[in-house]
Amino acid sequence: MLIEFSSPNIAKPFHVGHLYSTVIGNSIERIYKHLGYNTVRINHLGDWGTQFGKLITAYLLWGDDEKLTEEPIQELLRIYVMFHKEAERNPALEDEARRWFKKLEEDDPQAKALWTKFSDLSLKAFNKLYDRLGITFDSYAGESFYSDKMDEVVSLLDQKGLLAESDNAKVVNLEAYSLPPCLIVKSDGATIYATRDLAAALYRKRTYDFDKCLYVVGTPQALHFQQVFHVLELAGFAWYRDCVHIGFGLVRFADRKLATRTGDVIFLEDVLNESVKRSLALIEENNPALENKQETAEKVGIGAIMFAFLKSGRERDIVFSWEEMLNNEGESGPYLQYTYARAQSILKKSGIPDQASCDTSLLVSDEEFAIVKLLDSFQYAVVDAAEKYEPSILARHALNLSRAFNRFYNHCPVLSAEPELRKARLWLIRSFCAVLETELELLGMKVCKQM
Repeated sequence: MLIEFSSPNIAKPFHVGHLYSTVIGNSIERIYKHLGYNTVRINHLGDWGTQFGKLITAYLLWGDDEKLTEEPIQELLRIYVMFHKEAERNPALEDEARRWFKKLEEDDPQAKALWTKFSDLSLKAFNKLYDRLGITFDSYAGESFYSDKMDEVVSLLDQKGLLAESDNAKVVNLEAYSLPPCLIVKSDGATIYATRDLAAALYRKRTYDFDKCLYVVGTPQALHFQQVFHVLELAGFAWYRDCVHIGFGLVRFADRKLATRTGDVIFLEDVLNESVKRSLALIEENNPALENKQETAEKVGIGAIMFAFLKSGRERDIVFSWEEMLNNEGESGPYLQYTYARAQSILKKSGIPDQASCDTSLLVSDEEFAIVKLLDSFQYAVVDAAEKYEPSILARHALNLSRAFNRFYNHCPVLSAEPELRKARLWLIRSFCAVLETELELLGMKVCKQM
């Protein structure tokens, strides 16, 4: 099972919108691994394409080496935004950018050196964020990895009689599927996303012999993947059916839209820092004596953001709200972590080690049975989430389980119950903690034993 996710563009900031693909893909991979599948986590970096021609052009015209060393992503964003502003007044810049990308494809030493510099600096910045999110990858083979594998794609499609000329470009006609033609080679001879995705699909099948190749990419790219998969079908590859596009919605900040070209971006690092800062303030207010406050704030702050992206169906847009995200009593990550900490507190106060057995027939109240039913349904929720590529199923189950526990907490005494009933209720709490911890782990979050 291959899962391609995150896949940010090199030399551009990792903004909050990129987090959607990152947390959904991370969770889907964890779910399949939990079910026993062999998984491969692929970060298909956007490290090739015309935008690099734009960046090289912009760098040669307006780049500042000192700023590039100090704050690489911010400097690259600055010159990228400047390029688009200047290109509106001087369209010849677009031609210059295409010329530089063509030189890059032809392995021009200057173009290659600048591309390598931009890529190395960007990856270093990205990996700091991935480490903080607790996310790793098995492969960073991005678009550039396939630059020497695209001639085979063009040749293969040509041999099968699928390529047609259109305004000096080469396309595959997809009228049979009521789709626009799939562009394979542009009029200037440069390749495009589709060419690279076809090369990637062929490479992955040969290398991994996958049963499924999942592409966790925004819903606006649905047409692109329909085209790529149907080209594979026309080329005679029956395994095109095993390639699945997993779309997701947009991230909105009230009325703001995110756009790299205009510079209107919200850096993910700033969002993570703000969430941790707010979480720390809440901890200071509610539990000032807590040990490891900063570590707990990191878990809570980052978990809050992750859960906000996972709690609703992935195709729905997200409206970013700090109040909802950090609410200990709402549909939030902190609510789940706080409930887990509350359960752990009871276990710690009991002073009773894990017992081998207890009389579970004593658990007869509605509140107790509600938890038992949800513990049982967890196994089906995991399978359902995997089959539908929908982590929100697990997120909703975790919320329902936590609500059931809090009702139990308010209605069923534990430490003051008679000994056998106390043992049974402690067993129920341990079972609750085991399942909730697993659910949070599958969502990419961490538990807190104290909050």
